[in-house]
Amino acid sequence: MKDKKLVVKVGTSTLTYESGRLNLRRMEQLCKVLCNLQNAGYDVVLVSSGAIGVGIGKLGLKKRPKETRKKQALAAVGQCELMFMYDKFFGEYNHTVAQVLLTRREIENEHSKQNVVNTFHTLLEMGIIPIVNENDTVAIDELDGQNFGDNDMLSAIVASIIGVQQLIILTDIDGLYDKNPKTNPDAKLIRQVGKIDGAIKKMADGTGSNRGTGGMRTKLLAAEFATAGGIECCVINGTNPENIYALLEGKAIGTKFMANS
Repeated sequence: MKDKKLVVKVGTSTLTYESGRLNLRRMEQLCKVLCNLQNAGYDVVLVSSGAIGVGIGKLGLKKRPKETRKKQALAAVGQCELMFMYDKFFGEYNHTVAQVLLTRREIENEHSKQNVVNTFHTLLEMGIIPIVNENDTVAIDELDGQNFGDNDMLSAIVASIIGVQQLIILTDIDGLYDKNPKTNPDAKLIRQVGKIDGAIKKMADGTGSNRGTGGMRTKLLAAEFATAGGIECCVINGTNPENIYALLEGKAIGTKFMANS
C-alpha cells in the first residue's frame, strides 16, 4: 500500500445542495476519508469541481448563467470559499492542502506539463494533498461547453501524468446504468466494464445538473482515457464518502472500468 497513488474526483452535484451552497457535512466526511487514506499510506490527489456552483450559491443566483464572463466571475468567488473550507476541514485532521489550478495550455505544452508533474510529485513527497480544479477564470473552453476541460477528463489527465494506479470518480448515483436511473426505475447497474464500446456509450446520459458541467457521458470519456493508459477507473456514489473504503477493500460497489493491459 505504501506506494499506492489515488486520484479522487468529486463533482459539483456531490459537493453542494440544489441551492449551490456547500454540503458541509458531506465535504467534511470526504476530507476525513481522504486524510485517513493518507495516514494509511496512500498518496491522494483530489480533483474538485464546485467553484462556479458555490459562487452561484454564495451570490444567491437561481441558475447557472450563460455568459462566459459571468461564469468566470462566479468561479473566482466560489473558488475562494471552496478552498477556505477544504483548508479548514483537512486542517482539522492535521493535513495540509495545496491549490493547483490548471488549464489546457499547461497540459498541452511539454515544458509546462513537466513543471506541473514536478509540482505534484514534490507536494506528494512532502505529504501535502493537492486539490486540483480547472482554472475557470481563464479556461474558456470548458465554460463554453467544449469537451476538453471538463473536470472528469481533467481528473483522468492528472491520473495519467502523475502515474496513479486508480482513478475514483464520485457522483450522485451508484455508477453506470443501462439507462437513466432518474427517469427509469427499472434501470440496472453495470458493475464492471471491460471495454468502452458503442453499446456502453449509449447507456450514458449526457445531461449534467444546473450546477455542474458533466453527466455520465463525460465520466465515460474520462474512463476511456484513463483505462487506455492502464489506469483502473471506478465511478461510485459519493453521497457517502465512506464508499471509497468499501471500494478499496474490494467490495462490489459502483462501476469498475478495467485498465487496458
